[in-house]
Amino acid sequence: MSAVSSAVRLDPGIARAAAPAAAPLVSVRDVSVRFGGIVALDRVSFAIHRNEMLGLIGPNGAGKTTLFNCFSRLYTPAEGDIVFAGRSLLTLPPHRMASIGIGRTFQNLALFRTMSVLDNIRVGGHHLGASDFLSNALRLPWVRGEEARLEQMAWELIDFLDLGKVSRRRVSELPFGLQKRVELARALASRPKLLLLDEPAGGLNHSEVEELGNLIRRIRDERQVTVLLVEHHMNLVMSVCDRVVALDFGRKIAEGTPAEVRNNGDVILAYLGTAKK
Repeated sequence: MSAVSSAVRLDPGIARAAAPAAAPLVSVRDVSVRFGGIVALDRVSFAIHRNEMLGLIGPNGAGKTTLFNCFSRLYTPAEGDIVFAGRSLLTLPPHRMASIGIGRTFQNLALFRTMSVLDNIRVGGHHLGASDFLSNALRLPWVRGEEARLEQMAWELIDFLDLGKVSRRRVSELPFGLQKRVELARALASRPKLLLLDEPAGGLNHSEVEELGNLIRRIRDERQVTVLLVEHHMNLVMSVCDRVVALDFGRKIAEGTPAEVRNNGDVILAYLGTAKK
């Protein structure tokens, strides 16, 4: 019998020690960003746990995109740190983000419009390969095998996102809603641990937003991807996210479950200009 079980038997009043909580996948620690005299982010802190879906909301100019660009290493905070899987992102250049497990979509689509759906998705997985210029020029056998695996991965994502009927078409020929799905597939091709979704519902109609919400849930649940969602569409955020962080003028004004944040007086004031009665 272990010492712990013996102690519990001898003294039932002894409380069992709680198991240590798992470390979060992401820790945003007192991040501040300034552009001249403008404070875009002011000591913002929060954590994202593995397989969690966190919504980041706030009025225009609240600092949401600035924070996203810190994750992508387009901006470097004046203060604070962003720790991903136990490692500071601020020590890494922007081109390393995909290789360490961070994928993202963009508010304004950033697809290769003259390329096919299939080729756009294959580009997303390019960093997973190990080939170089000389190996590609010589068409070495292992390079062909690598390309075959990359194409198989792309077809799996095409099936997952129901893009089979348009897989060979140019992206520029597709309706906007399908282009959004292609960009999502390209982000998933990098096999991210953390997926950053920047306004994915922008420009979609009501039924497309509902489909998007179901799709994001499937991605999180079936592919075990942690999601940070920046979105103005409140119904989408409140229906799919586990927790929500609200920003206003660069400061965090609320954090909690969707219901808690929805009813927070500071959030209501930020969006409506009047406090809840």
